[in-house]
Amino acid sequence: MSLDSEADPSGGAVLPGALPEALHAELVAFRRDLHMHPELGNQEFRTTAAIKARLERAGLRPRVLDTGTGLVCDIGFDDGGEWNGGRSMLALRADIDALPIPDTKTDCAYRSTVPDRAHACGHDVHTTVVLGAGLVLAELHRTGRLPQPVRLIFQPAEEILPGGAADAIGSGVLKGVGRILAVHCDPKVDAGRIGLRHGPITSACDRLEVSLDGAGGHTARPHLTTDLVTAAARVATDVPALVARRVDARSGLAVTWGRIESGHACNVIPQHAELSGTVRCLDLDAWRRAPDVIHAAVDEIAGLHRAKSEITYVRGVPPVVNDGVVTELLRDAMTVRRGAESVEDTEQSLGGEDFSWYLEHVPGALARLGVRPPGDRTTRDLHRGDFDADESAITTGVELFTAAALLDATRQ
Repeated sequence: MSLDSEADPSGGAVLPGALPEALHAELVAFRRDLHMHPELGNQEFRTTAAIKARLERAGLRPRVLDTGTGLVCDIGFDDGGEWNGGRSMLALRADIDALPIPDTKTDCAYRSTVPDRAHACGHDVHTTVVLGAGLVLAELHRTGRLPQPVRLIFQPAEEILPGGAADAIGSGVLKGVGRILAVHCDPKVDAGRIGLRHGPITSACDRLEVSLDGAGGHTARPHLTTDLVTAAARVATDVPALVARRVDARSGLAVTWGRIESGHACNVIPQHAELSGTVRCLDLDAWRRAPDVIHAAVDEIAGLHRAKSEITYVRGVPPVVNDGVVTELLRDAMTVRRGAESVEDTEQSLGGEDFSWYLEHVPGALARLGVRPPGDRTTRDLHRGDFDADESAITTGVELFTAAALLDATRQ
C-alpha cells in the first residue's frame, strides 16, 4: 500500500494523501460482502471472522471480545501487542450488527441474502470505515509515520438495548484509551461531508412496557367492570401529555407507543391489556429522572380507571454528548482533508446510540457521515429496508479518522 503524504497546515502533522484506488475498491467489496451477509447482535460470527482475517493479513493482532463476537485491535506497538501502560490511545469505534428487517432493495446486486435481516442502519459502512482507517494507520506505523498508538473497536449488538457497548467496556476495550471517535451514517447529509455538533447529538432511548389488569365482563355493563380497553386508551393518550408537563419542555422527554393489545371479542370487556413503546429524551439529567416520572404518570391514569398497573422500564442508552475539544479535532481533521465547506452543523437526533456509554468513561465525539448521493434530494431514512449508502462515504470516513489520529498526536 503506497501512501503519499502532504503537510498539515493546522498542526504540522504529516497526513496521508488520497486513499489508494486499490484500497478503496477492496473496502467497497468488503462492505458489500457484509451487506449481503447481515448478522444480528451477538450473532456476528461471520462478520467478526472477516474483520479478524483482514487485520491479521495486515500484520496486526486483533483480539475477539469476551462476548464471542466483536474485536479490539491495537496499532502502534513495535511488538504488535497491546497497550502496556504508556501514552493513552485514541480509539476508533464501529458497530457491526444488523437489523431484523427484510432488505427491500430491488435493483441491488449486493442486497441481503439472509431473509429478514438487513444492514439498514449503515453499520456495514461504519465497520468498513474503521477497518480501512486501521489498514492505513498500520501502514503508517510500518513506515515509522504513526506518532501515537490507535485502538480499533469493532463492537457487537448496538441495536439491542441497552447496547453491546457495556459488554465491550467490560471486556477492557477502554483500558489505555484517552479519547474515542465514531461515525454514524446520515442519509440527509451528502457523501463527502460530515455533520458535527457540540454537546448532545443523539437522545436517550429506553423501552417501556405497561400491563393493566382488572375485572372484565359484558360490554352491556361496563360499570360493573374495570373497563380495560378504555383504561389502556387513556394511558396511551394521557401519559405522554402528563409526562411532558412534569419536566422542563426543553428536555424533550417523549413517550411514544408502538404496540397496544387487549381483548378478543367485540362484546367482552377483557381482563388484561398491554402497551409497549419507547421513552426518548434529549437531556441527560431529565433522562435520569424519567423512570420515576413515568411510573407516577402511569399509576395515576390507571388508578382513575380502577386498573392495576405493572410497569417494566428497561434502561437503554443515555444521549451521546460530544466533547467540545474532540468535536473540534474532527472538524479540523475534515477541514484539512476536504476543506471547511465539507463540515456542516447537525441537529440533535431523537435516535439512540450506545456510543454514549463510552462517553461515560472517556471524552469523545460522534460525527454524522454523509451517505446521500450529491444532488439527490430524495427523502431517505435509517431503519428502512431500502436503505443504502453512497460508497464514496467510505473513503471520506477513512480519511477523517486517519487525519484525526495524526492531528490528535500533535495536541497531546
